[in-house]
Amino acid sequence: MPSVYLDCNATTPLDPAVREVFLRYIDVEYGNEGSRTHEFGARAKAAVQKARDHVAKLVDCQREEVLFTSGATESNNLAILGLQEYAVKSGKRHIITTGIEHKAVLEPIEALKKRGFEVTIVPSSESGTISVSDVVSQLRPDTCLVSVMHVNNETGAIQPIEDLCNQLAGHEAYLHMDAAQGFGKCSEGMLNKRVDLISVSGHKIYAPKGIGALIARRRGISKTPLNPILFGGGQERGLRPGTLPVALIAALGEAANQAILNGSKRRQICEEIKAEALKALGQAGGIPVGDQARVLPNTLNMRFPKIDSEAMIVALQGIAAVSNGSACTSSSYKPSHVLKAMGFDDMQSTRCVRFSWCHLTPEVEWNSIRDKISSLGIN
Repeated sequence: MPSVYLDCNATTPLDPAVREVFLRYIDVEYGNEGSRTHEFGARAKAAVQKARDHVAKLVDCQREEVLFTSGATESNNLAILGLQEYAVKSGKRHIITTGIEHKAVLEPIEALKKRGFEVTIVPSSESGTISVSDVVSQLRPDTCLVSVMHVNNETGAIQPIEDLCNQLAGHEAYLHMDAAQGFGKCSEGMLNKRVDLISVSGHKIYAPKGIGALIARRRGISKTPLNPILFGGGQERGLRPGTLPVALIAALGEAANQAILNGSKRRQICEEIKAEALKALGQAGGIPVGDQARVLPNTLNMRFPKIDSEAMIVALQGIAAVSNGSACTSSSYKPSHVLKAMGFDDMQSTRCVRFSWCHLTPEVEWNSIRDKISSLGIN
C-alpha cells in the first residue's frame, strides 16, 4: 500500500481545474502582461485581471486592492516591513502580535524590533486561540500594527478575528491577518472590512508554489500606507516590482474560483475524514490538541503522551506522510513555538503530530495508521 499524503497544511496537491489553467498560460498563452503592443500581452493582462477578480471576490474587496506576490511569506513581509516608514513618521512604533504566529510574521516583526520598534507578544490559551481582551488590553496610542493569524498552521485553530475587529473599531492601528491556512477554506473574519491587510498563499489552496497575494484594503478613500520592500519596476502599483508570472497568477485565480464554487462540498469531505481520524487516533491513545469546535475540518493535531513525534513519523513511513510542525522550520526540529505559546512544555510539545488532508485526499486506511501507532507498544 503506498503512503497516503496527510500533510496538506504544508502544501496541497494541484486541483485538476487549476492545473488546466496553469498549463494553458505557461505553454499556450505565454504573453507578457506588460506587453501593450499586441494581443498576446492583452490576453495575458485579461487573465491577470480575471484572477484578481476571483481573489477579490473571496474576501469581498476591490480588484485594485489585490497585489500579487510570490506567496504568503512575501505578503507578510510587505505588510509588516512596508509600514515601517509610516510608523516612523507618525511616531507609532508599537506592534502587537501573538506567540502562535508563523515565523513569516514573527521574524519580520523581530527585524523591526531591532530597528527600535516595541513589540508585545500575546500568548495563546490551551484551546489554540488567543484572547481578544489580551490583545486589546495591550493597545496604546502609538500602536501602529496588530498582526493576528486567521487559522493556525499547526493546530488548525480559527482565531476570533470578528470579535477582534469589533474591539478595534475605535483604534487607528492597522490590522494584518496571515490567512495562508484559512483563505478559501473559512470565511469567518475574512470579509470584515476592519481587516486592513490579508496575506494569501497559493500552494495552500491547490495552486502551484511560488504565488500568493496581499490584500491591502482602503479605508474609505485612503490607501494603506505601504512602501515597497523590493525595487525595480512599477508593477502592482509600485509595491511589488517584476514581470508578473501570468501562469501562476491565473492558477491562483482559478483556485480562488474553485473555492467559491465548491467550498461547501470540500468542507463536507474533510469533516467526514476528520470523524474517522478522531476515532482511529483516539483508539491509539491520541488526545486532540486544541478546541476542536474552533478547528478547521482538514486539520487534526494529536498528542500521544508516551510517544515521541519523531519516532511516530518514522514508524508511519510507507503508510502515511505526517508532520510535527511547520514545514518552514522542520530542517532542524525544535519544540514547536506554537505549542509552547499554548502552554505546553518541551516534553509535551515533542509528543504532538499533525495530520492534515483535503478534498483530493484518497481513501485513508485509518485503521492501519492506528495499528501501527499502537504497535509501538508504549501507550
